[in-house]
Amino acid sequence: MNAVCLQLFVTESHRHQGRLTYEWLLDQAQATGIPGGSAFQSIAGFGRHGRHDAGFFELAGELPVVVQCIAQEAEIDALLKAVSAAGLKLVYAKLPAELGITG
Repeated sequence: MNAVCLQLFVTESHRHQGRLTYEWLLDQAQATGIPGGSAFQSIAGFGRHGRHDAGFFELAGELPVVVQCIAQEAEIDALLKAVSAAGLKLVYAKLPAELGITG
């Protein structure tokens, strides 16, 4: 099945509405009807706010987290609308994906 892979980029300690943003995003994805999603913590990264490495104690809480969902494009677009409506300005990647089950 053809689908879309959405990746949203946040930092591990970033909060929205009093909750960790990656948790809020996963709840929004589920409420939108997306069948599954995951959050992945990075050990290092760089972007618009500079470089972050796990080896630096003073950067605790600033490591990148990627929230990833694979679903139909309409569901992904609904999630992006919910994120925008909530006032979040997040970097994201939207990629074509093929979804299947092995065996």
